[in-house]
Amino acid sequence: MVQDLCVIMLTAGVTSLLFKLLKQPVVLGYIVAGILVGPYVLGKAWVTDVESVDTWGQIGVLFLLFSLGLEFSFKKLLQIGSTAIIAALTIVVGMMALGFLVGRLFGWNEMNSLFLGGMLCMSSTTIVFKALDDMGMRNHQFAGICFGILVVEDLFAVVLMVLLSSIATSRSFEGTALLLEIGKLVGYLVLWFVLGIYLLPSFLRRFKKLLNNETLTIFVVGLCLGMVLLATGAGFSSALGAFVMGSLMAETLEAERIERLMEPVKNIFGSIFFVSVGMMINPSLLVEYWLPIAVITLVVIVGQIFFASTGTLLSGQSLKVSLQTGFSLVQIGEFAFIIAALGQSLGVTDKSLYPIVVAVSVVTTFLTPFVMKGAEPTFRFLNAHLSDGTRMFLENYSRNRNTVTEQSTFQRWLRRVLLTIFVHFVIVAFIYLLFFRVLNPWIEQLLQNIVPLWLMDGAALLLLLLITSPFIYAIAHAGIRSKESYELWHSSNVERAKLIAVYLLRIVISISLVAYAIFRIFSFTWGVVAGVAILIVVLITLSSRVRKNAHSLANRFTGNLTAREKSAEKNRAVSRRFEGKLLDYDVHISDFLLAPESTFCGRSLMQLDIRNNSGVSVVRIVRGGININIPGGRTVLYPGDKIVVAGSDEQIARFQQMLDRSIHKRSKDEQQARTHVTLERFTVTPDNPLIGTTLMQSGIREQAQCIVMGIERDGRLITNPDPTLQFQEGDIVIAAGETERIKQFVLSLNPQS
Repeated sequence: MVQDLCVIMLTAGVTSLLFKLLKQPVVLGYIVAGILVGPYVLGKAWVTDVESVDTWGQIGVLFLLFSLGLEFSFKKLLQIGSTAIIAALTIVVGMMALGFLVGRLFGWNEMNSLFLGGMLCMSSTTIVFKALDDMGMRNHQFAGICFGILVVEDLFAVVLMVLLSSIATSRSFEGTALLLEIGKLVGYLVLWFVLGIYLLPSFLRRFKKLLNNETLTIFVVGLCLGMVLLATGAGFSSALGAFVMGSLMAETLEAERIERLMEPVKNIFGSIFFVSVGMMINPSLLVEYWLPIAVITLVVIVGQIFFASTGTLLSGQSLKVSLQTGFSLVQIGEFAFIIAALGQSLGVTDKSLYPIVVAVSVVTTFLTPFVMKGAEPTFRFLNAHLSDGTRMFLENYSRNRNTVTEQSTFQRWLRRVLLTIFVHFVIVAFIYLLFFRVLNPWIEQLLQNIVPLWLMDGAALLLLLLITSPFIYAIAHAGIRSKESYELWHSSNVERAKLIAVYLLRIVISISLVAYAIFRIFSFTWGVVAGVAILIVVLITLSSRVRKNAHSLANRFTGNLTAREKSAEKNRAVSRRFEGKLLDYDVHISDFLLAPESTFCGRSLMQLDIRNNSGVSVVRIVRGGININIPGGRTVLYPGDKIVVAGSDEQIARFQQMLDRSIHKRSKDEQQARTHVTLERFTVTPDNPLIGTTLMQSGIREQAQCIVMGIERDGRLITNPDPTLQFQEGDIVIAAGETERIKQFVLSLNPQS
């Protein structure tokens, strides 16, 4: 195992250096390394335990998706939700139909063709994530849209697997099973989002002083793997669990710190994953199935570009952003392997389908960075050849789709109320599931011979109601005294009737939940159950303690959810509303951390001439928690400054190149001029001009770049001498600084020596 890891890491390191020299994404170097050390090129002696490498690669996927979740939280997904959903649905429907058609043209049966369509409609989150990172495009506007589409695709993949399994086993479509799986997926996401936001930020805040880098890294990795186990136990993919935990951590104040700590782990295991992908490719297999592989590869690239660009364009994005998005999603990802393995395990697909899909995945992965570079030329070509009417229509469509329509007061209130009901309903359902399947059977087994059955059932019901009462109160009563409800109640009889109808619906839902709990524990008739449930709901809504607990839970959740956003808002260069308007003009805000090695350090904005060299405008400098808004030309940059700039994708990319060049140049110069700081001694000779001057007048600090630590005079050491102390003949000066600078200073005082 150690030998395999050594071979993989050394080969990956050499190939990554080579691809860096060629200015290509290192992910391609990892794949080439996998091909070289795989069992098909240089023999099996290079890597003896392929299964272990595959296991490490799967761990790499988890950490890559966890890191992706850290940068792309649920709130970001909600902000671009409509774009991501419309584009993802367009891709899934279009690519499934196209894949099915290609399979039938090859003469494959309907089941092989259907599974092929399912494999082709999912792009690779890890490949896109890594390629954008390597190419320096993570700050571009389209990158966020790509991540949103990929997340929606990953969520849809779970539903697709249920659909394909249902069709494969019963040869028919079972809508009920599909709807149940969708409901389970939504419930899983909502439940862990609520619990995670409620618990994780509070925990990290409470134990912040004890969580050093080592402890925090171990704790975070444990949480990531724990969520993976919960996801797989619930029937979902491990990748989804890792992404969910990353998204939850993204809402905490420690998100940036966690991201820095996890980066080395992500890089190590991520490289192993891409090497394992390269190890799966068999050159002889490419020769045998070259025609299907070539055709399907072409279909994936062309189809993804067309459907992803079309879907993004339909969602209201500009033509340029739509093309950039489409050209980034030109590969099939890990879910294709899972779907292919599913077809083989069910015995409904041919054995040749799996290696073909693996080969197509590797080829499209290898081509992804090259295809991504074609987005800009394609946009310029289309923009130059489109008619004025078509160009105007696309611009107006994008502007109109991004215009926010004003909702009525009732619509805003109803949306908030329905969301409250749904979230708390999911929480109560989870508590019921946990109670009736785990806790209650354990209590009955523990106390069955000690406590009477009726007393034990009563205690169980009381315990369950105590746990769920704040959530039932929120379903029945939350938002009743809000500003919107007060305004609607006093506006008109129609609005008042709407409020009453919604309130009655909430009461019915609350009574139903309580009635279900009573019915599961006691064998009462429905009439008795309903009466008791109504009484309990009334008591819950009237209880001041329950109301206080419900408000406390809601305030804690809201505070945790907005804590990072409020903290980040202090460091925002411009308001969020103004930043959103910039997107219509292909301008957005991005920030860069100034490295200590950069030659920008110590130079003013006027000297750097950033605007003329890159096109961006520096709108803010964040230094030690202090904001320097709209800095002037004389503002000097220091190591660790966060430079916030505004500009287009191209301008920001040029500024990134300026920063990269400055770091490389500074590092080289520093390596050549590197010296040590030591303690040096020199004697004040009789003809030395220092005699009679004070430390302050001598200029030794400025000229020799050193500090006088002490002066030895008449056998007595004067430590930390006063600046007004005068030098005398025979003084032995002890200074701390660079040897060469001190020697040059001494020589300048007595050139004849």
